Amino acid sequence: MDSERRKGINMDLVIYGAQGYALGAYEALRTLYPKRVISCFLVTEMGNNASILNGIPVREIAVFAKDMTTDDKQNVEVLIATPENVQPEIEETLENFGFPCHRRLNAARWDELMKLFHVRLGRFLPLSALPVGYNMPFTRIYVAKSHVDRPLRNAGCLPEYAFPVQVGADCCNMKIADLMDNRGDNISQKNPNYSELTALYWVWKNKLVSDAVSERGNRQYYGLAQYRRMFDFNDDDLLRIVDNDVDVVLPYPLPYEPDIHAHHERYLAERDWNTLLSVLKEQQPEYAEAFTGILKQRYLYNYNVILAKKKVLKEYCEWLFPILAEVEERSTPKGCDRHDRYIGYMGETLETLFFMKNADRLNIVHAQCRLLV
Repeated sequence: MDSERRKGINMDLVIYGAQGYALGAYEALRTLYPKRVISCFLVTEMGNNASILNGIPVREIAVFAKDMTTDDKQNVEVLIATPENVQPEIEETLENFGFPCHRRLNAARWDELMKLFHVRLGRFLPLSALPVGYNMPFTRIYVAKSHVDRPLRNAGCLPEYAFPVQVGADCCNMKIADLMDNRGDNISQKNPNYSELTALYWVWKNKLVSDAVSERGNRQYYGLAQYRRMFDFNDDDLLRIVDNDVDVVLPYPLPYEPDIHAHHERYLAERDWNTLLSVLKEQQPEYAEAFTGILKQRYLYNYNVILAKKKVLKEYCEWLFPILAEVEERSTPKGCDRHDRYIGYMGETLETLFFMKNADRLNIVHAQCRLLV
């Protein structure tokens, strides 16, 4: 009888997590399974988490569990909607507090949930929703790696199209990858502010230099990933890209409350945003006009992860880096005196701005961005 109750929709459902991943899961479940009532979000500690998300409370696990009976806890189903690297620790926490019914929202489940959710709403088209084609693209995804990165348990499991690039190679004497962002035309020394974007700059200046347009060129796709964030493509996904004339693959955007401007206030001062807006007004007035609206919506393309046609990625880089260079020049304090990754954070918002503004012009699809552990 207990097992039947646990499988039924009468169990109380709560979501463990209170960031974009958890909020995205909540919105998808609410849309796809409206009969399931989600009572709250759970966190280990409140910290800087909001007290309310989408109208329901965020509660510490200790407070939530207080005064609950064993039967009460057995009637609670917990969906762990956090990065995969912390899910085992959360499972242990739940067991210690007496909650036996919990499950992980892993990469495969997240991908399927987002696919169903966005197809239902007709937005953020999933790559996996396209028909499988016959032509395999020429694919190169450069994976930014730093000497300060924590070791990965599955570091040797990168796909054959992924090529590690050491970022900030100019800032240390240790070699951790065959490719380094201080070779050729580069901004390696700016890595403390640009983060993984020094790898994208290196790709732009050293791998996207040819302007040749050909049938083969239209099948060439280049991109950027981080040492822990990687697109989770299978062969069918790759076979969907060319024959469906995909221009760009981006991670599923994550929602933030009340908007992405408020989310970035955790990382950047208002003066930084004002500097960015001032540069946009001078360099890209059409984008400046759209900028405020983009900041006031809830979806953000995280991580600076991207795969695009060679010519599209080149166009994006030609747009992006002059903006960032001028922002850095006008920053207070000067960019060269800062080491707080602020340019990398700006890159996420600018990626969101560029591709949301060009959504009608470009064929943009979305895929799971898996967290490597």
